[in-house]
This record gives sequence, C-alpha cells and structure tokens, in this order.
Amino acid sequence: MSTLAFEIMKSPELSVYQLPVLEDNYIYILREHGSSLTAVVDPALSAPVQRFLEEQNWALDAIFNTHHHLDHIGGNRDLRAHHGCPIYASNYDSSRIPDVTHAMDQGARFRFGRLTIDVKATPGHTLGHIVYHLPDHRMLFCGDTLFALGCGRLFEGTPEQMWQSLEQLLQLPGETMLCCAHEYTLANAKFAESLGHLHPGYASYITRMKQLRSMQRPTVPTLLREEKLYNPFLRVTDPLWASAMGLGEIPLAERFAHLRLAKDQFK
Repeated sequence: MSTLAFEIMKSPELSVYQLPVLEDNYIYILREHGSSLTAVVDPALSAPVQRFLEEQNWALDAIFNTHHHLDHIGGNRDLRAHHGCPIYASNYDSSRIPDVTHAMDQGARFRFGRLTIDVKATPGHTLGHIVYHLPDHRMLFCGDTLFALGCGRLFEGTPEQMWQSLEQLLQLPGETMLCCAHEYTLANAKFAESLGHLHPGYASYITRMKQLRSMQRPTVPTLLREEKLYNPFLRVTDPLWASAMGLGEIPLAERFAHLRLAKDQFK
C-alpha cells in the first residue's frame, strides 16, 4: 500500500512532502534535488517514513527535530539505525534527545545540499524548542510553536518567552509557509470564534479550511500573512483588536499571556 503523502512544495531545487501520522501529527520530508539529499522533520514514527523512502528508492541523510517530545522524535532511533544519518536538534535538548550529532543554538545557519537553513530558538512550548527556516524558499518548519489559528501550549516556558518567540517569527515575510506539526486548525477556530471581533476575511478563510478537512486534506501549511490576520495569538499586535478585547492598555506579552490562559481554560 502506498504511503499517504501530500506534496506541498515542488521546485527545481526542492520538494517537500507531508505525512499524516498518529491522530493529528505531520511529518515533513525534504528532498534537495541538486545533491539528492533527503531529510525528515520530526519523525513521530519510523515506519511511515521508511515506507515512503523505500517507495521513492531514497536513503535518509538527516533528521531535524524541533523539540524533545516523543511525538516528534519517536522514529529517530530506528531511522538512524537503518540509515546512519545525523540528528539535528537544539543544544538544550542534546541531553533529552538520544544520539544528537548536531546541537544547534539561536542563529545557527547550515547547508543541506544547496539549501540554506537558519535555526531560530523559540522557547515556550518547551525550553529547547527550535524551528528551521528556509529563507530562499520561504518555508518554516515550526513544530509546536505556531499553528494555524493557534500556538503551542506552554509546558515548560513562560508566556514572556513564548511571546518573544512569536515576535521573532512575525519578522519573517508574510508569504512564509508555516509547516506546523499538528492538524489543530478547526479546534483552534472554536476558540478564535469565541473571542469575537473576527477579521472580515475570516469567514472565507475558515470555509476553505473546512472544505480541506471534508476532503481529508491538511489545512497546513498556512501562510504567515493569513495568521497575522486571523490567529488571535498574533492579533495581539493589532491595537484596534486589542482595544476591542479590552487588552489595549497592557503590554504585548501580557496580552498574549491573557489569551494563552483563556485558551488553556477553554472547553
């Protein structure tokens, strides 16, 4: 049986595939055409990745982890045993993710074939969370830091840390594709709608998301410019929206903290 995979990027330099696994996880596989190198981002499981690689007759040349949670590293050990490939992760997580070979810090830049990959530290969901940015292709593998209409729950970091992480991502071009690690869009929409004061374009946005799910297709990647308009955790920068929400007189990090707590308590 062929592995269920969605091709979300195809260019002369790069192809990117998205594999749905578990209940709502996404694994991403990158193929750099110039060098024929292949990498996997956050392999929750090894079997679907290995099956996909065998279908393509590809080897695996690298594993990129955003953070240490099991549903992001569960396939590491088997894939590394089979392919002998290096594992990239944050320096903070080098003691929490087995067999890390490349420990990365904020601002690191490395080459994967002809691809330039920038590493940004985004503590909040976990203290060791990092994201991988491909500036030449405007793609961001953001793990559990940012979702369509949402952001990661704060398991280890503080609201201030998470807001600083999100502010960093807000500086990226609006056309950046956010390759989120989970299918949470429609669940996140319920919270966004409960807040009211929706952007005028929200109705068409969510209709498109519901149509995709009705066809059993992913709602991500999403575009950063859309998230700036519709994602309540990013809309805290909009003074009119913040004022309508009664948050206009407090700093941005406190606005974010208020929303994150409200989301945690939302039923």
